[in-house]
Amino acid sequence: MSDVRNYEMYKGVFQGYNLNPAYLDEVFSPAGEVLPHYSLVLDQFQHFTAEDFKELNELAKVSFFNQGVTFAVYSDKARGVERIFPFDLFPRIISAQDWNHLERGVIQRNMAINLFIQDIYHKKQILRDGIVPPELIFSSSHYTKAMLGFSPIGNIYNHISGTDLIKHSDGEYYVLEDNVRCPSGVSYVLSNREAMKKTLFNLFRKHNILSVQDYPQQLLAMMQSVAPETDNEPTCVVLTPGVYNSAYYEHAFLALNMGIPLVEGRDLFVDRNYVYMKTIYGPQKVDVIYRRIDDPFIDPLAFNPNSVLGIPGVLGAYREGNVTLLNAPGTGAADDKAVYSYVPDIIKYYLAEEPILNNVHTYRCELESDYNYVLEHMEELVVKPVDESGGYGILVGSCSTREQREELKKAIKANRRKYIAQPIMSLSLHSTFIEDENKFEGRHIDLRTYTLLGKDKQFVLKGGLSRVALTKGSLVVNSSQGGGSKDTWVLSK
Repeated sequence: MSDVRNYEMYKGVFQGYNLNPAYLDEVFSPAGEVLPHYSLVLDQFQHFTAEDFKELNELAKVSFFNQGVTFAVYSDKARGVERIFPFDLFPRIISAQDWNHLERGVIQRNMAINLFIQDIYHKKQILRDGIVPPELIFSSSHYTKAMLGFSPIGNIYNHISGTDLIKHSDGEYYVLEDNVRCPSGVSYVLSNREAMKKTLFNLFRKHNILSVQDYPQQLLAMMQSVAPETDNEPTCVVLTPGVYNSAYYEHAFLALNMGIPLVEGRDLFVDRNYVYMKTIYGPQKVDVIYRRIDDPFIDPLAFNPNSVLGIPGVLGAYREGNVTLLNAPGTGAADDKAVYSYVPDIIKYYLAEEPILNNVHTYRCELESDYNYVLEHMEELVVKPVDESGGYGILVGSCSTREQREELKKAIKANRRKYIAQPIMSLSLHSTFIEDENKFEGRHIDLRTYTLLGKDKQFVLKGGLSRVALTKGSLVVNSSQGGGSKDTWVLSK
C-alpha cells in the first residue's frame, strides 16, 4: 500500500493535501515543496477558502454552460445524454524547456508517420525492407486500397494529429497513442482558456503564458495550403455527421471560429468530379473538406453503401485532385495501436534520427511469445483493442476482476490481431478539486497535443488538452469514461 503523506503546512483550500510518493506529483516535490513554476498559482489558490473556491467553480461552470461546451456519452446507461464537460480550475503548467522538447518530439513523430503512410500506399519500401511486417498493415481494417498510388496535394496525409502522452514517475514523457484519423478535443483547449480568463484573470498577469487562441486561424491556413489550385480564395468547410454526434459541439465551434461553413453530407453534391455546396445563390465549388466522418461513411459509392452521412462520389473527386479531404482516407492504418510499437523504427527509417519521445513497450497478442505473456500477466498490464478510441474496450489489469480478465482472454483468443498490451505506467498526479470531498486531491493526468501539417507548414498548439481521471486511483482519463480537463499553460520562458 502507498505511503500517503499529509502535509499540514498547506493553507486554504489546499489544507490537508496528501502526497502519494508512489507517483510523480507535477505540483510538489517528493519532499512536499511546491515546484518553482507553480509557486505563484499555488500562493493565489491558498488564499481561497473552500467556500470561496466553490463559488469560483460555479462561475467556471456557468462559463462552460454559456459557451455550450458539452459532450455526449454513448454507454449503455447514458445513451447519448449531453453533459457539461468537467473542468478543473487549477491549471497544469509546462515549463518552456519541457515544451520545447515535446514540440520537437511530436513534429518529428508526425512527419515520420506521414512518410510512412505515403510509403504504404506507394512503393511499400519499409515493408520490403522488413522494418514493419507487411501482414500488420494489410490486415488493418483501416488500410484503404482506394488510396493505392494516389498522392494528395503536398503529399500530406495526417494533416491533423493528436498525440497522447503521459509523464511517468521517472520524470520523462512517454507517447501512449497516435491519433491520425479525426482526433477530437481541441475545442475544449480553447474553451478551458476562456473559462480560466473569465474566472481567474489576475493569474494571467503574473505569468508569461503562450496563447492558444490562434489555433482556428492556423488550422484554416493549413487547410488553404493544401487546396487544389484555384483563381479564387479556396472554399473550405467542416463536414459533420450532425447534431447527434458526440463531438458536434467541436465541429460547430471550429467552423464558427474559422469563419467557414459547417455542413452535413446532404449539403454537398458531386458533379463531374467536382464537389459543390448548396447555397441560396446556387452551387458553390468546395476545395477543402475537414471531414469529421470516419472513412466507411464518407462516400457510399466507394465504401459503406448504406451510409447517409457522406457525399456520393466524393472519393472520385478527391482522386482527380479536385478537392482535398482532411485527414486523408486510409490514415487509420498508421494509428492502429499495433503499428504504434514500430513508430521508433519508422522515425529512424525515414528521418535517420533517434526518436525524441519515448514509446511504451507494447506486447502484440498476434505474436506467440507476447500472447502467452499477456495471458499470464494480465493483472500487471493495460490491454487495449488496436482500433478503438475514447477509452472504450480498455482493461487495466490491476483494477479488473477475475471475471473481466477471463472474459477478455476469450476475446483475445478469438481475435489475437485485435489486441495489444502495455505495462501499467505510473501516470503523474496533479492537484485537482474534488467536489464530493470539497478539497484538492491528486489525480492522474495525461496530455493530448495537436499537430498540424500542411504544404511546407508545421504547427503545434501551445499547450494541448490535459485530461484528468476524476475517479480516485483511475488511470482512464477519457471524458467518455468520466474524465475531466484542465487548462494547460506553456510558459514562454
